[in-house]
Amino acid sequence: MSTFFDLFGFLSVFATGLDLLAQSVLLGTVAFLLLLSLPLQRDAFDPLSVATFNMLGRCALAGLITASCVTLVGCVALTSSLQVPWENIVGADFILAGSAKMAAACGLWAIALKRPRPTPRIRIALVVLAAAILGALLATSHAAARPGSRTVMLTATALHTAGAALWLGGLPCFWIAIGPAGDFVGPMRVGRRYSSMAIVGVSMIAVGAVVMTLDYIGSLQGLYGTAYGAMALGKLCLLVVLLLLGLGNFVAVRALGRSTHSASRIRRFVEVEMGIGAAAMMLAASITSVPPAIDTPERITLRDLAERMAPRWPRLESPDRASLAVPELQARRDAQAEASQASGQQHAFIPGAGQAPPRNAQDIAWSEYNHHWSGLIVFAVGFVALLHRSGRIVGAQHWPLLFLALAAFLFYRADPEVWPAGSIGFLESLKDPEVVQHRIFVVLIIGFALFEWGVRTGRIASHRLALVFPLLTALGGTLLLTHSHAIANPQEELLIEYTHLPIGILGLCAGWARWLELRGEPSQRRWAGWVWPVCFVLIGLLLIDYREA
Repeated sequence: MSTFFDLFGFLSVFATGLDLLAQSVLLGTVAFLLLLSLPLQRDAFDPLSVATFNMLGRCALAGLITASCVTLVGCVALTSSLQVPWENIVGADFILAGSAKMAAACGLWAIALKRPRPTPRIRIALVVLAAAILGALLATSHAAARPGSRTVMLTATALHTAGAALWLGGLPCFWIAIGPAGDFVGPMRVGRRYSSMAIVGVSMIAVGAVVMTLDYIGSLQGLYGTAYGAMALGKLCLLVVLLLLGLGNFVAVRALGRSTHSASRIRRFVEVEMGIGAAAMMLAASITSVPPAIDTPERITLRDLAERMAPRWPRLESPDRASLAVPELQARRDAQAEASQASGQQHAFIPGAGQAPPRNAQDIAWSEYNHHWSGLIVFAVGFVALLHRSGRIVGAQHWPLLFLALAAFLFYRADPEVWPAGSIGFLESLKDPEVVQHRIFVVLIIGFALFEWGVRTGRIASHRLALVFPLLTALGGTLLLTHSHAIANPQEELLIEYTHLPIGILGLCAGWARWLELRGEPSQRRWAGWVWPVCFVLIGLLLIDYREA
C-alpha cells in the first residue's frame, strides 16, 4: 500500500489523462453520430452509421474502464492517507463524478450494442448521457473548486471541454468516415460537414480558453512565471500545430472533388491530429495537478528565464559520485553508526518517502553533465539521420544504434543513488516516480532504436513494425510533457520545466513527422523526411544548453 501511495501523483496524472482522452472521444463520437452520421443516413444498414455505432460501443467501454480506474486509484489513495474505511468516503465528489461517468458510459454502450433506429427518444437519450459525462468532468475541474464566480468559470470550462470533444474527440470517427465507411454518403459531404463541426469546436475552445486565462492566470507574469502558465503555453503550442494540420485538412476537403489523393492525404493528417490531440489531453490532465497561476505566489521573472537560457559551454566533466549529497550523507551516517556501534543502517534517502532527495552543487553538476552528454548523442543522431536522408554517406543507415548508447548512459547515470550505480536496490527505487519515469524512457529508447535499425538495414520488412519508431518517439514526447521532478524548490522545478516542455513538443513533432514519411502521400513524405531529423538536432541543442543553476 505504501508503494502505491508513493506513486500516487504519477499514477493519478497518467490515469486522469487517459480518462480525459477516453471521455472526450466518447463525447465526440456522440456528437459525430447526432450531427453527421444519422443526418446523412439513408437506411438502417448505412455503412457510416454502422461504423459510428461500433465506434460508440468501443469508446463507451474505454470510458467505463478509465473512469473505473481513476475512481479506484483515488479511493485507495484517500482511504490509505486518512486511515478511514471505504464506506466513509462514498460521498466524495470524485466518487460521485466517477460513478456518473461509469453509469453514462454503460448507457451509451447499451445503445451502441442495440443500434436502434434514430428516433427522437434515442437522440434525447444520447444527449442526456453525453451531458452527464460532461457534467462529471466539470465536477472535478478547477472551476468547481474555485470560490466566487463559479458559474462563469464552469460555463467557460464546459465550452472548452465540449469544444475539444467536438473537434478532437470526433477525429477517430472522421478518420473512419473518410475511408470505406464513408463511400456510401460521399467523402466530400462528410468532410464539409465535419469541417463545420470542427470550426465550431475550435471557437468554443478559444472562448473558454480566454475566460479561463483571465481568471486562472490573470497576468503576463502568471503566464510565464508559474507551472500552470508554463503548461498553458505548452498547450497553446500544441493547439497551433493542430490548427495548422486542421487548416491543411480544410483545404484538402475542398479539393476532394478534384483530386483522388485528397481523401488519403486527409486521413494521414487526421492520424497526426489524433496523436497530437491525445498529447494535449495528457498535458491538460497534468495541468489539473497544479494550482492555478493566480493562486501561486512564488513566481520566476523574465530575468530568471534569461539567465537560465543564456548559452554556455556544456559541462563535459563529471563530479565524483561520492561527492553527491545522498552518497556523502550516507557515508557520514554510516561512519557515525560505526563509531557509536549502533545496530542497523540509517538510510540517507528512502525513495517514495514523500520528500525530495537532498541536493548539493555536485548534484547539479552531475545532472547537467548527464543532460549535456545526452544532448551531444541526440544531436549526433539527428545529424547522421540528415546525412542518411541526403543519401551521400555510406553506413549512415546505422544511426539508430546511437540511441543504444544514450539508453545505456541514462540507465547508469540518471539516478546515481539507485541501482546499478547506487546503494538503493532496483525494486526499492521504483517507489520513486521520477526513477520510474526515467526507466520508462530508457525502455522506450531501446525499443525504437532496435526497431528503426531493423527498418533501416532491411532486417524488418513489415510496414507495421516500421511504425514502432514514430509511435514510441511520440509517446516519449507525450510522457515528457507530464514528467515531474523531485525538487524541493518549485521555482527551480519550473525553470527545468521550461527545458523539458519544448523537448517534449519537438519529440511529438519528430514522431509524427516520421509517421507521415512512412504513411503519407509522396508530397508529404518529401518534407516530413527532413522535419523529424531537424527536430532531433534541435532537441540535442536544447539538452546541450540545459542548466540547473
